[in-house]
Amino acid sequence: MNIYRYTFAAACPGNGEQIIYSLELRHPDMVRVEHIKTACALHREGFQEAIAVDLHQRFGGVLTLRAIHHGVEIETVLGMDPS
Repeated sequence: MNIYRYTFAAACPGNGEQIIYSLELRHPDMVRVEHIKTACALHREGFQEAIAVDLHQRFGGVLTLRAIHHGVEIETVLGMDPS
């Protein structure tokens, strides 16, 4: 299992505030870091849940995206085994 972590910023569509996101991607195969950086850079603005869905569709694996929005910490996890 490979674990990739990356931090990036995107604007909140609600008020334009820059939100700092912490991405963690767990994947059994190699994922090129250039692809992670490029995919994150495509998200200049967006809601966390939608950004997470897009990144998970691109990469698969188990993806966790964390950020604090207006004082509320949000953690979105996709690709978990529900058992």
